[in-house]
Amino acid sequence: MRQLRWRLVHWGWEAAQRAGMVTADTPAGRRFAAFGPGSIAAFPPGSVFGERWIAIGTDTLIGALVSLSAGMVPGQDLGPVPVLQIGDRCVIGRGSHIVAHHSLVIGDDVFTGPYVYITDQNHGYADPDMPIGRQMPSNAAVQIGSGSWLGAGAVVLPGACIGRNVVIAAGSVVRGTVPDRCVVAGVPARVVREYTAGQGWSRSAGPAPERLQGLAQPPDPPG
Repeated sequence: MRQLRWRLVHWGWEAAQRAGMVTADTPAGRRFAAFGPGSIAAFPPGSVFGERWIAIGTDTLIGALVSLSAGMVPGQDLGPVPVLQIGDRCVIGRGSHIVAHHSLVIGDDVFTGPYVYITDQNHGYADPDMPIGRQMPSNAAVQIGSGSWLGAGAVVLPGACIGRNVVIAAGSVVRGTVPDRCVVAGVPARVVREYTAGQGWSRSAGPAPERLQGLAQPPDPPG
């Protein structure tokens, strides 16, 4: 009897996961600015709101317990165009949070590990006498280039511009500009390996400020 109950519980949970996933053909999928064919958002979701300003490409997998939000609160009018864009063939790991208010663009074929946090807004702290949570926040656009990988627990801060085919090591905190085809690690993240045409991969010898300047070109937008 105990084994039967165990099987029934697991069967019920699997049925709920199948029924609760979001696709382009479900009512939940149609609330998004775009939800491409072949894309799936797994059940159970995290906090999801502002779907009207969130665009998801084709064949993208959003893991369970992932929070996707556009704006400060549900129902906020953010204007005529999406503020959060996730490209084609991406994988967003379980429990990750992607929080957009201004402009947050993730290119194609971007994979993240679990519990990654990406946002384009920071709390203000200009007034030392006012609680931080009550001060006006500041926004700065975020871009993550196509083909990049973000390890478990990585944090991408407002204003970050990450190049193509970049590896962000687990637990890293990324700010500023990260060049194409490199590996960054640490808090704050710095370039630890980089690819040079004709020479291959090598360890970076330069200090962080010198290695985190300038992309050859901006990351690809989704699509």
